[in-house]
Amino acid sequence: MAGYTTTNPTTGRTDKEFTTLGSTEMERVLAQSHAEFDRWRATAAQERAAILERVADAYKNRSRELAELIAVEMGKPLAQALGEVKLAGSIYRWYATHGPELLQPEQLDPQGAQESLVQTEPIGPLVGVMPWNYPYYQVARFVAPNLMAGNTIILKHAEICAGSSEVMAEILHEAGVPQGAYANVFASHEQIADMIADPRVRGVSLTGSERAGAAVAENAGKHLKKSVLELGGSDPLIVLDDADLEQVARTVATARLSNAGQACNSPKRIFVPAASLEAFVATVVAAFEDATIGDPLDESVDVGPLSSVGARDTVVEQVSTAVRQGATLHTGGQPLERDGAFMQPAVLTGVTPEMDAYTEEIFGPVAVIHGVASEEEAVELANDVPFGLSGSVWGTDLERAKDVADRLDVGMAYVNEHGTTRAGLPFGGVKRSGFGRELGRWGMGEFVNTRLRRTSAS
Repeated sequence: MAGYTTTNPTTGRTDKEFTTLGSTEMERVLAQSHAEFDRWRATAAQERAAILERVADAYKNRSRELAELIAVEMGKPLAQALGEVKLAGSIYRWYATHGPELLQPEQLDPQGAQESLVQTEPIGPLVGVMPWNYPYYQVARFVAPNLMAGNTIILKHAEICAGSSEVMAEILHEAGVPQGAYANVFASHEQIADMIADPRVRGVSLTGSERAGAAVAENAGKHLKKSVLELGGSDPLIVLDDADLEQVARTVATARLSNAGQACNSPKRIFVPAASLEAFVATVVAAFEDATIGDPLDESVDVGPLSSVGARDTVVEQVSTAVRQGATLHTGGQPLERDGAFMQPAVLTGVTPEMDAYTEEIFGPVAVIHGVASEEEAVELANDVPFGLSGSVWGTDLERAKDVADRLDVGMAYVNEHGTTRAGLPFGGVKRSGFGRELGRWGMGEFVNTRLRRTSAS
């Protein structure tokens, strides 16, 4: 696949190709975003909020259309796609509701002056580089707070999400966002690098791979631009000995099959008391084998294809390598003999530190389950990877579970749930999972000038 195309991962056929951005057009986009910034920042916060409210309404009113579009583009089962559309709409609505208040000046202790005031101001045009696995949600995380703050946006979506990115731009513009305040561009990686280097651009946000994040961070740092990175994850899930093991095992299976396992904050490494390992694995295996795999537009389907044949083949090879290196494969791991990017979900045990699967992120429907002798061992293994996005602890003694969760080296720690995301909660990680935060008041604070205005008597 070359350039921006819709290649249906269910059929493997390319349905549509899109024209990429030319050099002259790139300059026009940059100039327009720069010129629009002063007008957009001067628009009253309440008016910007009203526009975001209309965007949220459009996501609600067009939910079926939007869901079917990404089912065809990247393979998300319809019920999950509808859930993503609803979540994205809730983010626009949250900032419409809370954004004006978050932008209000804050009075500090004058500390010897007549007044010490903190103002929140936008900084200018921003570039967003978005991935394919949650096409609407991850755009909303970046776009909603920054449009609310008064920044202008140039958005490059993943090459396989060209159709949904066009519809998102259409919704924003129909709601009242000026063309110059939001531009959807089918740009190359080299063009994005040039945009980041351009002095008119003031910051960049990327959600994607470590390699892409490192390249963007290097370029942004070289040109003294602010960057926010949400990168990979290999999230731990710790099951304590007082947990309902069967219930947690079913929850793990559902989580690992959701979006065909293609979620950065999905529980990819599961730590279970060694005495319960066999029963826990059996429950996950049964759930994996019972799952219905097929066309994501079929509402009876639990697991759709991966995003592309290439992505599927990468996950299949990771499973094969783990087995070759000594891991035990309990079920699945093979590509299905049919058109498209389908694979049989896999369960692995016996993964040790010498194996690739111990530290790498497996971005597909694969569960790696470890038996541990104690919660101390579980925490040690949970933290023994270069990622630190999120993690969870499951048990009935909540104080004990919270204590264990507090020892996880992650940006988001959960007790008796995993990967929960809400518009008002901060999202982000540590270590090689990136830096910066999205959503809630924290997402509003990344690309703004927190300016002090201090007044003293003459």
